Amino acid sequence: MNTVLTVLLIVLAAVVCLLIVAVVLTNMIVSRRKAMGTKWREKDLWEDRKRNWLGLPWSFTKYAFDQERFYLDRGIFTTVSDEVRLYRVTDVSLRRTFWQKIIGTGTIQVDTSDRTLHNFKIVNVKDSMNVKELLSETVERQREAKRVYTRENMVSGADMHEDDFDGDFQG
Repeated sequence: MNTVLTVLLIVLAAVVCLLIVAVVLTNMIVSRRKAMGTKWREKDLWEDRKRNWLGLPWSFTKYAFDQERFYLDRGIFTTVSDEVRLYRVTDVSLRRTFWQKIIGTGTIQVDTSDRTLHNFKIVNVKDSMNVKELLSETVERQREAKRVYTRENMVSGADMHEDDFDGDFQG
């Protein structure tokens, strides 16, 4: 019994050591890449990878956006690259679970009027609150520049006459 317990403790210690080494190496690589200023695309305002449950960017899903488009690249053997014009984004919201708060990530839900990508999530990204705000501000600037406005109901139902379908009844 003692030997089994000893072997389990050694295996557990080895796994923990490997995990620590992996975290340190990942942080070194990310820090070096940021220090060098290398980006996937030159004009990107923000870019990141989807992060795993430990908050580490060990994924083949990349997110980025610039002044005009949001980019989503997925896959290792078969790569799928999607983009959506920012003026097509209709809503941006943030969801952070308790665990995501602990590791400093969050998931951003993006609703769009795009035909191919539809609505999508930016899953487990670092500094998600600031990313959501930057994305929202960039979307608003792009919508103003393109003069794109959504049709929202500005009149409550109580203000409309029952026979008035378009809200222009004055009597």
